[in-house]
Amino acid sequence: MAFILGVAFGAVVKSFISDVIMPVIGALIGGRDFSNLFIVLTGESYPSAQAAREAGAAAIYYGSFVNTVVTFLIVALVMFVLIKAVMRMRKPEEAPAPATKACPFCKMQIPLAATRCPYCTVELPAEV
Repeated sequence: MAFILGVAFGAVVKSFISDVIMPVIGALIGGRDFSNLFIVLTGESYPSAQAAREAGAAAIYYGSFVNTVVTFLIVALVMFVLIKAVMRMRKPEEAPAPATKACPFCKMQIPLAATRCPYCTVELPAEV
């Protein structure tokens, strides 16, 4: 169930990044489409990254990498906030009742019901 939700969440985030966030960032830096940014290593010229891929050109598609990094950072941020919220909603576990007490004479830990300390063999005073 968690895997299916994770895949669906990933698809939603990828769409959000590529369809909403990256066009806004591209408009802010001069109307560039990040998914179309690439450098051809052979010196040839292609009109788009898709055309270079179809031609099998040796190229560095750094725009696609930027999209992937931004997607990862947003998913990591959302997961961090989600986990932080879930951890805040959980009730802290109550500490278990102590099963031992310190001997008033030798300070060693002994069972609560003990009437004589097994370490220093002193008889313990009755507790009120």
